[in-house]
Amino acid sequence: MNGIEYGALGAGRECKFSSAPFGEIDENGTFSGYASLFGKADLGNDKVARGAFRRSINERKPGGIRMLFQHNPDKPIGVWEDICEDQHGLKVQGRIIKDVANGAEVLNLMRSGALDGLSIGFKTKRSRTDKKTGIREILEADLWEISIVTFPMLPDARVTQVKQISNRLPTVREFERWLTRDAGLTRSQARTVIRKGFSTLAGKQDAAGNFHTALAEKIRQVTQTINARR
Repeated sequence: MNGIEYGALGAGRECKFSSAPFGEIDENGTFSGYASLFGKADLGNDKVARGAFRRSINERKPGGIRMLFQHNPDKPIGVWEDICEDQHGLKVQGRIIKDVANGAEVLNLMRSGALDGLSIGFKTKRSRTDKKTGIREILEADLWEISIVTFPMLPDARVTQVKQISNRLPTVREFERWLTRDAGLTRSQARTVIRKGFSTLAGKQDAAGNFHTALAEKIRQVTQTINARR
């Protein structure tokens, strides 16, 4: 995330880049990720407090928050279908419109991993600065757009899932990332599951490819069992 003033788009408006990696993209262009992470200082010495976007989301709703490409108001690239705060940050789900200018190109770049940054456009409503560290904490922000961007500045918050057209199994790297981020396991626990239980789990995947159904709790139970036998 990087506090860059918006200049031509109006005084007091800022954009914050974030980053956190792709997994899969749906055939209709649907993807998900984190546009901001709470409590993590960015390269501009800013961090966002949990609850900072709550009022804005309630007032604007996902349909009132625009999806742009590279913060360019002349390049709407899709629509946000769900925007909410969870314990980690600003979680979003959106859909790229393939028929608009740049839509198909951006979607292909996302699927290939060449483009995976998210960035928020907002106006700070309330903030406070720690005099010792110089870090500004954003307490309330008026969120008005979230962009897909090339260069993320907060290494832990980008798109987390871009669903592929095929119902393939995830790679080991994708599975480990899912276990740690979405199932809440530690990296050590995730690697234990992959080493001793991934092939068994993969063999039980149903023909439709519904890999994520109630899996988080099952993974925790399997991990506890495996660790107890070590």
